[in-house]
Amino acid sequence: METERKSFITGNMLKSALIDALKKFHPIYMLKNPVMFVVEVGFLFVLLLALFPSIFGGEIAEHERLYNAIVATILFITILFANFAESIAEGRGKAQVETLKKTKTVTQARVLLNDGSEIMKQAHELKKGDIVLVQAGEVIPNDGEVIDGIATVDESAITGESAPVVKERGGDFSSVTGGTTVTSDWLMIEITSMPGESFLDKMITLIEGASRKKTPNEVALNTLLVSLTIIFLLVVVSLYPMTTYLNVPISIATLIALTVCLIPTTIGGLLSAIGIAGMDRVTQFNVIAMSGRAVEACGDVDTLILDKTGTITYGNRMASEFLPVKGVKNKDLVQASYFSSLTDDTPEGKSILSLACELGMNTDNEEQIIKNSKHIPFTAQTRMSGLDMQDGTKIRKGAYDTIKQECINAGHNVPVNLDQLIHRVSSVGGTPLVVAVNQKIIGVIYLKDVVKAGLKERFEQLRAMGIKTIMCTGDNPLTAAAISREAGVDSFIAESKPEDKIQVIKDEQAQGKVVAMTGDGTNDAPALAQANVGLAMNSGTNAAKEAANMVDLDSNPTKIIEVVEIGKQLLMTRGALTTFSIANDMAKYFAIIPAMLMVAVPEMNVLNVMQLNSPSSAIISALLFNAIIIPLLIPVAMKGVKYKPMSASKLLNKNLFVYGVGGVVAPFIGIKLIDVMIAPLFQIFGL
Repeated sequence: METERKSFITGNMLKSALIDALKKFHPIYMLKNPVMFVVEVGFLFVLLLALFPSIFGGEIAEHERLYNAIVATILFITILFANFAESIAEGRGKAQVETLKKTKTVTQARVLLNDGSEIMKQAHELKKGDIVLVQAGEVIPNDGEVIDGIATVDESAITGESAPVVKERGGDFSSVTGGTTVTSDWLMIEITSMPGESFLDKMITLIEGASRKKTPNEVALNTLLVSLTIIFLLVVVSLYPMTTYLNVPISIATLIALTVCLIPTTIGGLLSAIGIAGMDRVTQFNVIAMSGRAVEACGDVDTLILDKTGTITYGNRMASEFLPVKGVKNKDLVQASYFSSLTDDTPEGKSILSLACELGMNTDNEEQIIKNSKHIPFTAQTRMSGLDMQDGTKIRKGAYDTIKQECINAGHNVPVNLDQLIHRVSSVGGTPLVVAVNQKIIGVIYLKDVVKAGLKERFEQLRAMGIKTIMCTGDNPLTAAAISREAGVDSFIAESKPEDKIQVIKDEQAQGKVVAMTGDGTNDAPALAQANVGLAMNSGTNAAKEAANMVDLDSNPTKIIEVVEIGKQLLMTRGALTTFSIANDMAKYFAIIPAMLMVAVPEMNVLNVMQLNSPSSAIISALLFNAIIIPLLIPVAMKGVKYKPMSASKLLNKNLFVYGVGGVVAPFIGIKLIDVMIAPLFQIFGL
């Protein structure tokens, strides 16, 4: 798969793109691109002039007919190159679609009925809510949530990652995707999507581009290009009676050539390809964008909201130490921590059990305790979990402020050294988990959190791009501050609840800012929907994936940084090529205008700064350069303009110099070289 990503274009893609480029000549399709539609209309007129000169006013000289044929050929090539650019961009997406379609095989599903029996069904017969059992070696028939079992799943058909992923009930790794394969053990899955509406089906539809809509910026730029086209059409149309009045003979083919050279054909031919290629670049990073608007919004991001766990830190915080308060024995804290985590399916809960066992905790009565006790699950509102045991003992572990308030409300004194223990853990970036028995605090569990390597440098790059980073965490302010300093984020929100994320997004948006965030849990769904750019993890819940407008197949929360850079690169590429397209028209003025008028108005020869050989060779050279520049810029449109993090003003100045000045200079050189090459041929044929 990596090899496929690295290759710019394959032989099959080239052949398919050429065929598609020819199909796109259909006038109804060309109407979608008004600039190139004008070129096609001009091509048809000149072609008729070359084939049937009599229908436009009688016979013409043979050399004029040859001239018309050359102009028609170059216009045809111009349209072909523009269509080819779009077809190449679409072809890379189609190649990935074919790979995805291979995963859609006819799959048998083992459906479990309410009475405990099972029946076999085809995957397309499954309904939302059906319970299926998938064993090792079998393909998961449709999207769903794991409700029982634990197994490894091969997701390489979708993500390209060969290492199997562990899926289990509960947490943020319970979502499974249809078309993936269980490689060990078994999973009981509740189907969450109807046939034809699975994540795989949506991926295929989106990548095929069948429902691709132009983004707001693309529509705005297209409006500008249409406006320029209308202006130059009016200029050329009004030029004809003026030159006729002055007895300056100008052929219809020359006027059409002038129109094509003046209107922004370069960016008009590449605009669609730039948008498609932008989505393709996101796809190459194993991110599925639900629309071009989402990719474009990435380029305008001002604020980036990031979760701490799993994004800034590695997640899966591990219990590192038990710290009893004054007057409590360490073994009593270990025992209470162990009991409070018996039904805790989170990685943190499992690490507490593991550490307690290492310290000699007796686990003989584990099943009996679980059976006779009531599990108190963790929620974002209560911010604690635990166990109500058969003898009435209530054990809780949770956030410092929550457990402390429970203790105070029950009339117990807060241990004198509790704040000292909390500060000790928080000051080194750890997460303190306070443990209480019957509302009496007995100690702290030190959960170790590690900041991901290289993140500080990445955040510095974002800062250079003018993007503000905000870390959201449920940790207390001390822990949040320590992690914030180590990671290098601009600000943080401690003791954050789901509604806090939504509020900070709304506050930033109220200031006119574009906000991006990542998430994977059901509680992240509202915030993902509220954000301008919401990146959900493929390993996360279906609710999160439905709410977001992007899905990361690799489930790497830090990938939002790369996605933002791709979005900025997309906008920069579009702006750079628009600048180049408009700038290179300047050289064409110096080529065509003098060529058209200097026979009747010798003084116009002053503008012939390139000293082109003849009026005919000047016009053909400018027109040929106008056509050739499109395929030369296809690699830039596909790969994007090279992007380096810097402020918007510096970026603008750099692009104005490179693509503005370059757009002015390049045509002077290109048109002159073409003129030198074709001048001898024009002399031979008397053009």
